[in-house]
Amino acid sequence: MLTGSLALLADAGHVLSDLGAIGLAVLAGALAARSGGPRRTFGYRRSEVIAALLNGVTLVAIAVVIVVAAFNRLGDPPEVKGAGVLILGVVALAGNAAATWVLARGHREDLNLEAVLRHSAADALGSLGVIASGAVILATGWRPIDPVMSIAIATLILASSVRLVREPLDVLMEAAPPGVDVEAVARSVCSVDGVRAVHELHLWSVTAGFEALAAHVVVAHGEDRDRARREVEFVLQDRYGIEHTTLQMEEEADDDALLQVET
Repeated sequence: MLTGSLALLADAGHVLSDLGAIGLAVLAGALAARSGGPRRTFGYRRSEVIAALLNGVTLVAIAVVIVVAAFNRLGDPPEVKGAGVLILGVVALAGNAAATWVLARGHREDLNLEAVLRHSAADALGSLGVIASGAVILATGWRPIDPVMSIAIATLILASSVRLVREPLDVLMEAAPPGVDVEAVARSVCSVDGVRAVHELHLWSVTAGFEALAAHVVVAHGEDRDRARREVEFVLQDRYGIEHTTLQMEEEADDDALLQVET
């Protein structure tokens, strides 16, 4: 507020949201490690997914607030102290760059950690915008650069939040994990010796890195269903890393028409 810069205020607000994101991530991580008891058979694993979604929604809200404030300033930009903005921007960039570097070395499959990392990376980019704004004002005195750069910062924040909102929603909607072709999985199951068809195939993520599959597998008449089940489980784990499986083995009837893959 001392500098009068909206870009700097936006960046500072985003940093404060980072603190909340980190606190939420720590809480969610602690919950995820707890046993869920007899009612929550998967435990609290999805607390990390919910935390990631909340962080993504927070980023979107921050971006919208910044854009509205910036457009209100475009018509009559207030005086901004360029030197102060420039100095504070450099300090913020150093801190954000260091935090992003540390977070980037963590496990990227964790949606919660990914959320915090994206907060930090967006902060670093925002700090670059603040530095540019301060430098332009200091050199030329052109005050509209502050709301213009604020809109640019908001755009960066919004861009970093799209994936962060989409991926947790996919997990909560029990969509197939990204990068896994359900049709290919079905064909792999049917490639096992003695397997005639697969239907009622469902593939989803409990949380990032924990995939689960349930399916009805039809085997030829007279085949060893236990042997076929073990081979299907091996194929799913070996080719796709799916370890949590629930397979209902069905024997093919004489008039069974399930000769094609059904999903």
